[in-house]
Amino acid sequence: MLKIGLFGVGHLGEIHLKCINNITELSLVGFYDPDEERSKEITAKYKIPSFTDFNKLMDAVDIVDIVSPTTSHFHLARLALKKNKHLFIEKPVANTEAEAAALLAMEREASVKVQIGHVERFNPAFLTLKDTPLSPMFIEGHRLATFNPRGTDVSVILDLMIHDIDIILSVVDSPVKQISASGVAVVTNTLDIANARIEFKNGCVANLTASRISLKTMRKLRFFQKDAYISLDFLDKEAQIVRLYDKGAVDISNDLPVFELETNQGTKLIHVEMPEVIEVNAIQSELEALVLSILKDQPTKVSLHDGYHALKIAHQIMADIDARKITDAHA
Repeated sequence: MLKIGLFGVGHLGEIHLKCINNITELSLVGFYDPDEERSKEITAKYKIPSFTDFNKLMDAVDIVDIVSPTTSHFHLARLALKKNKHLFIEKPVANTEAEAAALLAMEREASVKVQIGHVERFNPAFLTLKDTPLSPMFIEGHRLATFNPRGTDVSVILDLMIHDIDIILSVVDSPVKQISASGVAVVTNTLDIANARIEFKNGCVANLTASRISLKTMRKLRFFQKDAYISLDFLDKEAQIVRLYDKGAVDISNDLPVFELETNQGTKLIHVEMPEVIEVNAIQSELEALVLSILKDQPTKVSLHDGYHALKIAHQIMADIDARKITDAHA
């Protein structure tokens, strides 16, 4: 059994705690949180030891689970790597690109597994596409949330948009060519709403919008590729695949929902598929994936490099927004 220590028991940290208790291969040694009142509350509620010294907790475990504020990720992760502990780090991997790069360098020297908490990789809607060839040339994403003071220590790009950045980087097999973005801080001191256009060298373009001041909640990604349109709803955990076929290419006698469409190239068939979505606990799944990678000595599902790459693009988006503000100010 692998011993794990939890660092941070805020809203998300408490969810991690519950998930850890559901994983038979894990034994939760205890948790660390600098908030004394919160620590007392969690100890009383779950009867789990609270450590006042994070070094002692790290020394007592095999896995360090970091669910603390983003600004503390680098310090805790660096210490864990120095102690050769396996790591789970909630997204974003670090506060700055330089911090993430430093962790990457340390990981190469440590014989441990590191997984980053880009949880949408484990969303049931996205998992339905595991056997679907993806080669999108246009991607549209909307990740909207109503205002919540929690998480506003970082911009909406690091808080929300980074989920979609990670997904598209895992799907598009091409380097990023160019980024243009705009955004504004409305009710906090960091960006609350932003739009980014990410162009890849293979011609694919992703247009992403993220807002934490919306009147409604939405988490959707749409992929457009040759002869197919794929829609993912991460919130409602639904997927839809619409494909275009030449007439005669599919058997219309097998009760598939097929519609005819007259085009300049003749009659085409439109097939609408709603893949079966298997409900899973995505946070528990990502923790189980880390356990499996440790026990079987396999690569992690969302690597430290993946986390670094997503963070790098996120910071390029923020840099473009800052540069645009400076240009506008001098116009």
